[in-house]
Parts: sequence; structure tokens; C-alpha cells
Amino acid sequence: MLGVALSLQDEPLMRTTVVCGLLGAGKTTFIGNFLRQGKERAVVLVNDFGAAGIDGEIFSAGGIESVELPSGCVCCTLRFDLISAVRRVVKQFSPEHLVIEPSGVASPSAVLEALESAGTGPASVIGIVDAVEFAELYESGMYGSFFQDQIANSDVILVNKTDLAEEAAIVAAEGMIAAINPRAVLLRAMNAVMNVPLPEGPLLRDIQRGACHFHFETLSFRINSSPSIAAFTALFDGLAKGRFGSVARAKALIATLQGPYRFDSVYGKVDVVRLEKNIGESRLVIIGEGLDRKAMEGALLNGA
Repeated sequence: MLGVALSLQDEPLMRTTVVCGLLGAGKTTFIGNFLRQGKERAVVLVNDFGAAGIDGEIFSAGGIESVELPSGCVCCTLRFDLISAVRRVVKQFSPEHLVIEPSGVASPSAVLEALESAGTGPASVIGIVDAVEFAELYESGMYGSFFQDQIANSDVILVNKTDLAEEAAIVAAEGMIAAINPRAVLLRAMNAVMNVPLPEGPLLRDIQRGACHFHFETLSFRINSSPSIAAFTALFDGLAKGRFGSVARAKALIATLQGPYRFDSVYGKVDVVRLEKNIGESRLVIIGEGLDRKAMEGALLNGA
């Protein structure tokens, strides 16, 4: 069973887990996999770094109760909103398990401090890393202390996408992670699925403080048209190839002519998946640097 038993003042006992990881590492997939296997009454508090929240609807489509905190980062600009939201979720839902998914550009140290302020007590932290990208991104130094914060504060670290990575990249990632946080339980995974139980017990830690978050630009769009799968896939291919700037992550929920689909782009890789339920509103979020809003608006107006 995942998490640590805790209480929020006079509320029933509740477990709290923070799931952190860089953009596209597999946080949303992991949470969906885990909660669908469990029997606890769980709620996910999800923070998308953009005005158009997406992950909350993905959870809802999978039958998972979720509450969204979009348009900002829970470790800084939305910190007090996070505290209020945690208290509201406990009062409204009385969950046995609260799972918090910060944005992929948020550091868990400030989230853990906010949870202390909310009175939840200690929380367990699950870190997700992309085995394909981690070693190269860490060695490049482009994220500074950002990786340090996520790795150092995690109790369990899932080295994900091992089916897509070379063994040398996986071993390099594991060595770097172990050097940063030797106390963490390190597990390999494919598609963010774990086949072993997670450790339990009182997790006592000194919060390792780092940078609050990495300062990416964000573009958010509400989309009123119904494009074809081919047209929107072509748009995502353009995003992946740098047509609209340096894109670290793009994700969208789109009611296409062929039905509801989720589109993802992470560091040049594009993934398209059909959804089980219809989409309330089509939307797109792009995260990166040097993003060209006018070019993106033009592409969307032209039927992408």
C-alpha cells in the first residue's frame, strides 16, 4: 500500500503521497495505474502548469476522482491555494488516500512544506524519471538544482520507460540517482507500472530545499474546431521539430473528427492515444522556451 497514515486535525486518517517528476516522465500514467489497482477511496489533486488543465480530465476519464489546480505552480504562486485545496478536499471527499501531482516543473520541497502548513503531517514522495532522457539532461546541467530537489526528496524512485532506453542509459541514470539519494528505493518500470509493493512506515526526512521550479514559458489554447487526427498529429510533429520554439512538453485533449484523443510531445517524441470518454472542451498546453504564440495561433486558425 502506498503512502503514510496521517491525520488532518480532527479528520479521519488519510494517506498522502506526492508524485513528482520532470515533464513527460510518466506521473499521470503512474497515478492512473496505481489507483485503478487499489481499493482505497482516493482523490488526486493535480496541478497543470498552464491555464488549460488537462491531467484532471484524463483521471476523470479513467474513473478517478480528481481536483484541479491549474494556471500556476503549486510550489510558489499557488502555494496557499494548495493549502486551501487540501483542506477543502479532506472536508468534501474524506479520502483515505490523497495523491498530489505537482506540475512537471515544480519541485517537491516547497510542496512538502505547504503540506506541513496544511496540517497533513508527513507525506511519502514517489519520484518518476525518464530512463531515456535522465542521464543526458542531468549531465547537461540545464536544470540546475531542479533534479536534485526531486531526487533528494523522493522515498521511492521509478526509473520509467526502460523498454525504450539503452541499458547503458538506465545504468547511468541509476548511478546518478543513487549518488544523490542513497536512501531511496530504486525500481525499474515500463509504462509507469510497478509489480512490487511499495514500502510502508513512518517516513522521516529533512526536506532538501532546492529551486522552486524551472522557469519555462507556457502557452495555453482553447480549441473550438474539430480537426482531423492527421492534421493535429502534423501540428504536434511541428512542435516536436521546433517549428514553434524549443518545446519541452506539449499536451492536448482534442475532440477530433474521428473521436476524442490525447496528444503528447516530450523532447521530440509524439504520442497519440484515443480516450475512452468524450472531451468536455478541446485544449492544448505547450511548455518550453522561445515559444512563438503568433505562429501557433496561425496554425490553429488554419485548421491544425
